[in-house]
Amino acid sequence: MATLFLLLCTASQAADITLFRTLMPETTSLNQYQWHCRPVVIFAPSETDLNYVHQMAMLEKSKAELADRDIIVLSDTSPASKGHLRAQLKPTGFEVVLIGKDGGMKIRETKPISSEDLLSTIDRMPMRKANLD
Repeated sequence: MATLFLLLCTASQAADITLFRTLMPETTSLNQYQWHCRPVVIFAPSETDLNYVHQMAMLEKSKAELADRDIIVLSDTSPASKGHLRAQLKPTGFEVVLIGKDGGMKIRETKPISSEDLLSTIDRMPMRKANLD
């Protein structure tokens, strides 16, 4: 199973389907990605939320850079679905959360984060600096 996630998260697999995914309501943790990917979890009140649209547009323009850093983007745009991670993190409106490969929360913002800020944060991480990923 871990090999499957590793394959999905490699830079050579930069297709939209591997980079951009829907966060399923039944997902209770992101442990399956630990040590393989860096999830960016985006919570929004809807797919038409202006912050969400803006965030996704910025990330879409940086697909190659996201793939190079083993990022996957998980979106939850349905508060009514009462997703488990939404209940745990309790976002109010729009939020972006970056989870490191170690499973720790690295960024939590209530406004869209630029691709440059996201990528530079990752580039400062010890695993990235050591080229261990």
